[in-house]
Amino acid sequence: MKIRVDQLEQHLAGARSELPVYLVTGDEVLLHDEACDAIRKHLRALDYSERELYHVDSQFNWDSLIESANSLSLFSERKIIELRLGSQSIKKAESDLLQRYLDNPAPDTVVFILANRLDANAKKSAWFKVVEKLGLVVEIWPVEIDELPRWLAGRISRYPIQLDREALQLLADRVEGNLLAAQQELEKLALLYPNQTLSASDVDEAVGDMSRFDAFSLADAAMQRQPARVQHIIQTLRLEGVEATLILWALSREMRTLVSIINEIAAGKSYDTLATKFRLFGKRKNVLRNASRQISVTELERLLRLCGDADQAVKGQLQTDPWLLISQISLGLAGIQVPSSQSA
Repeated sequence: MKIRVDQLEQHLAGARSELPVYLVTGDEVLLHDEACDAIRKHLRALDYSERELYHVDSQFNWDSLIESANSLSLFSERKIIELRLGSQSIKKAESDLLQRYLDNPAPDTVVFILANRLDANAKKSAWFKVVEKLGLVVEIWPVEIDELPRWLAGRISRYPIQLDREALQLLADRVEGNLLAAQQELEKLALLYPNQTLSASDVDEAVGDMSRFDAFSLADAAMQRQPARVQHIIQTLRLEGVEATLILWALSREMRTLVSIINEIAAGKSYDTLATKFRLFGKRKNVLRNASRQISVTELERLLRLCGDADQAVKGQLQTDPWLLISQISLGLAGIQVPSSQSA
């Protein structure tokens, strides 16, 4: 079966026996580590005291993994075969081998697979479907900004502190995209203010800006028309030394996609058909749907010309600050009027 990470604790509490295979997949480090620890703890309670660890790379010998899984422990102990897949993909021959093993798994042995976020193709693969059918798949998704205050409120219950609503929102703004920092800040606040209810001013004094963003966070914030958040993300990316070229690529990609969507809708295509064509799923599907209704092709083409100016500025061919142009482009996409490329 497949469950969300927030369902794992309840699932394990009701599980009286082990499964032959477990898979934890996702890029959120804190939640990934906690999910893996919970599964290991569950297996230890079922007397799985031996653990063999394998790191998969392009040279990894899958035959040795299966040989280990099928071999008896020297002390007849129950055994966990922990397979750290990371971002490595499983090719067809390896997939076939894993499936054959899971068709007749060794007794008293569990295969535990740790992976980064799997793409759509991996989730359609034969090996993934077998793992989902015979074992447990735990999928971990990032905590979005609008969900973060609620997530933090749940975490705070573990500590002898409370935060009022404004303090909770401020903390969410400071740690957006960085749950490891969120955990550390909660631990720090519990030490500084034990058994107290904290205000926004308390959080402001104690917590620095630990937010972590990428170029796609900026594009999302712009298309959701969040100009204040856009400016915050740009400032953070610049301080972190993110390449301006990468940001321009992400912004221009989304704007070109929007141009295509708007033109094809005008030609009579349905948005759902276009979402499939452009591989828009989940939150991104709704974000681009709304954006396509709020901005014109003319405006998008003007902003794309500004992207060209910014690219020239990065290369030193235009004497202006590329980050100023990135700010203008992003705010333009967020619905704020910006200068034309000629006046930039």
